Amino acid sequence: MSTLVRKKLEISQLNMSFGDVTALDNVSLDFHEEEFVSVVGTSGCGKSTLLNIIAGLQEPSSGSVTVDGTQVLGAGRDRGVVFQQATLLPWLTAQGNIEFALEPGGYGKVERSRIAKDYLASVGLSGFEDMFPSQLSGGMQQRVALARSLSYQPKLLLMDEPFGALDALTRRTMQQLLMKVWEEHKLTVMLITHDIDEAVFCSDRVVVMSSRPGRIKTEYSIDLPRPRDEETFIHPSFRGYYKEILSHINQGVV
Repeated sequence: MSTLVRKKLEISQLNMSFGDVTALDNVSLDFHEEEFVSVVGTSGCGKSTLLNIIAGLQEPSSGSVTVDGTQVLGAGRDRGVVFQQATLLPWLTAQGNIEFALEPGGYGKVERSRIAKDYLASVGLSGFEDMFPSQLSGGMQQRVALARSLSYQPKLLLMDEPFGALDALTRRTMQQLLMKVWEEHKLTVMLITHDIDEAVFCSDRVVVMSSRPGRIKTEYSIDLPRPRDEETFIHPSFRGYYKEILSHINQGVV
């Protein structure tokens, strides 16, 4: 007997225009429960616009987005967002940033403190609770941002080039941390990235968007063993996925 895979996110016939410029053209895409999906494509193809619409930060020209069957009509705590810049409040400590995000959830002070400590520990930042953002490296700031987004237990985690500003070594460390966190929390994740290695390493599925106007060009199911680790990058199939995805991205690029 087959197991029914439940849809977490449904994007249906989404269109987005900015004046005379069409950013997204008839985009339809489903994400399954606990699935990790990366979206790749050339700069300006509408990847970030798509994420912003799902996050409820922009309203589409037409079409719909639903999470667990409920239409997205604005920002909500059922969706966590991590951007390329950590966007931490500089006057609050690492723990304070997470506690601040928890306040709308109605948690008491003691409970907010406990949750913040637990999530900082989950991203390897025990002992850094009282540090301010200016005292943390870029990678550590992104760990705090990730912990903050996870702390209110969203149904969907949206990530827009979260490691794009980091050096190569830190980025690799963060990719492996993300896999660990995803395995522990079993979230549905959408990752926007220009890094094909990152997309293949992290994902169950990689979606390739066309150049503007952004359309779904093709997608790949990534059949690599989990859990993923450094050995994944030298798996015999890894470079094959990389080359095929790069070829699709480059098609039609002048």
